[in-house]
Amino acid sequence: MKNIKINKGLRSKCPKLRLGCLSFSVQYVSESEALQQQIETISAEIATVLQTDEISQLPNLQAARQSYRALGKAPSRYRLSAEALLRRVVQGKGMYQINPIVDALNLVSIQTAFSIGGYDLNKIQGDIYLDIGKEDTPYNAIGKGEYNIANLPVLNDEKGAFGTPTSDSVRTSVTPSVENFLMVFFDFDGAANLSATMEQTATLYQQFMTIKNIETSIV
Repeated sequence: MKNIKINKGLRSKCPKLRLGCLSFSVQYVSESEALQQQIETISAEIATVLQTDEISQLPNLQAARQSYRALGKAPSRYRLSAEALLRRVVQGKGMYQINPIVDALNLVSIQTAFSIGGYDLNKIQGDIYLDIGKEDTPYNAIGKGEYNIANLPVLNDEKGAFGTPTSDSVRTSVTPSVENFLMVFFDFDGAANLSATMEQTATLYQQFMTIKNIETSIV
């Protein structure tokens, strides 16, 4: 597992913030019909019990949105990834189908309301630290192009920013060349179920693909 820390300035503004880190080696698969069937089933179940205006009140999202405000970022404009996914599901739009590694991550996100970053670990250089995003910092976000990360919680390595709870970067995205995968669960409220969620996530991945060398930590 990479050395990961949260910088003091961010901790002072978001004192309950933690990072749940799950990494493993993975054999890339281009598709999984069984996983897609499970995603469709769970998405349909969520859509029947959850209304759009209730999503932001889910405990993990409510705490995250409050943290965004504390950092000076509007959570309705810079939606957390879990909120954006759940809105699609509740509105009947379904989730984006990317590849099974990312799709399984998104499934966990809609089930738990944790915003989760997913990264090709081999593309991350050196130690990782979470800090407050700065002005005029280039960030090429997946599906968004150049993105304003100022005042967002931002994961960085030696090369610069690569992940936020809103959108991850193209630089560390998962492609068929991936060998080692890192998931970061952004926990803004000290959730009691974070460890159990990571264990269940590893089990989920084992159902649909070959993974090994599983490691977890909470920062």
